[in-house]
Amino acid sequence: MKTYQKLSAVAVAVAVAVLATGCTRVQTGDVGVRIGWDKQIQQGELMPGSFNQILIGDVLMFPVKNVNATVEDLNPVAKDNSTMKDFDLVVVYNINPQQVSEIYGSMNRGFHAQEHGEIYLMYNYIMQVAKNAVYKSARDYEALTMNDHRQDMEEGVKTHIQHSLREEKLDGVITVSQVLIKNILPADTVVASANELVKAKNELQRKEVEVQTAKKEAERMNALANQSTQSIAYMQAQAALNISEGIKNGKVQTIVVPANFNALMMGK
Repeated sequence: MKTYQKLSAVAVAVAVAVLATGCTRVQTGDVGVRIGWDKQIQQGELMPGSFNQILIGDVLMFPVKNVNATVEDLNPVAKDNSTMKDFDLVVVYNINPQQVSEIYGSMNRGFHAQEHGEIYLMYNYIMQVAKNAVYKSARDYEALTMNDHRQDMEEGVKTHIQHSLREEKLDGVITVSQVLIKNILPADTVVASANELVKAKNELQRKEVEVQTAKKEAERMNALANQSTQSIAYMQAQAALNISEGIKNGKVQTIVVPANFNALMMGK
């Protein structure tokens, strides 16, 4: 009896170990697809939270929520026909969970990417579509204005991607939730030319300020000269009036006028 109990306990332990090692759980944000013993894809998706045996066949895991496709080192041509030094962005997309097995079974495997045991459906496809969208959108902006219109460019790239998805009849399968531009760098020659232009404009403004300052100073000196002339004329008139009054009152009998009277009055 004891021997039977021991054997039963061992059998239960073995069964538990087999079930534990022969079972996998679909994580949140993923969808599973079962591959049969014959390597064929079984229709139907395994939803997050479900436990599935893998003693016979296998279960493939597919992230379907907020997948980040990073697209880097692009060199689009701007509206001014200059080639950008660098352009990087991230496309955040989602896969319809009910379409996972169909996509994996019917689409070209080159459209997908695999990392750390998970398969990212349509990742490579989205990257290529995003590249094309960037090249189209960049043509609407000059190189030096792209950073100022980053949000508009993100919307433009997203619109181009969605248009491509509709054309390929994939808009019910893939949903683009966000486009984030990470880096925009114009060509070095464009930046250098812009800096030279700014320098020239600053120099022109400095010279214009100098001209305006000199003009105002000339106007000030001319005003002072006019005031001096008016003061001299007043002094001459006042002197003549005083002499006339003196003669009239008999206080002045002799008047001596220097030959350079006007010059003396002007301070020369």
